[in-house]
Amino acid sequence: MSVFKVASRYAKSLIDLANEQGSLDAIKTDMEQFIAVLKANPELRAVLSNPIIKLDKKVNILEALFKDKINPAILSFFNIMIQKGRAEVIEAAAHEFIRAYNEVKGIVNATVTSAAPLSDTNLSELKAIIANQINAQVLITNKIDQSLIGGFVITIGDKQYDASIAGKLNRLERYFEGQRA
Repeated sequence: MSVFKVASRYAKSLIDLANEQGSLDAIKTDMEQFIAVLKANPELRAVLSNPIIKLDKKVNILEALFKDKINPAILSFFNIMIQKGRAEVIEAAAHEFIRAYNEVKGIVNATVTSAAPLSDTNLSELKAIIANQINAQVLITNKIDQSLIGGFVITIGDKQYDASIAGKLNRLERYFEGQRA
């Protein structure tokens, strides 16, 4: 079974548990904290994915790091994953939990790629426009790609709106190539 499918199944079970407990928002916040710790500490990521390290050692490490810092349901969740031999999927399950949380809450992720960083004002305006167009709450991130020359590209799921200068030049090039044929 693929890592994505395994992670998705575990994340769904945690979403269900969090809903039953009424702690969905708190668990989401703690899961974001866990992901940030993993990002900042590649050693922890290496320990979790290392098949040579004993399962109980992995559980002890996570408990030592997170015992009074994250919801006990998350530690139990990780413990179950480790005991089932799925420690290498914990990070993917955490990311999948965030994705599933956003889906449950009707939150859409939008990525705005621009040639230069956008100001907070510009991002807020784009966020409001996108939210109004798709009738959903939007989380927006700004990525930088200097090859766009200017303008921006908005990506939401599998949809993309290209208002970049590079995109316009590419479309012009294709148009003129079609005229020659």
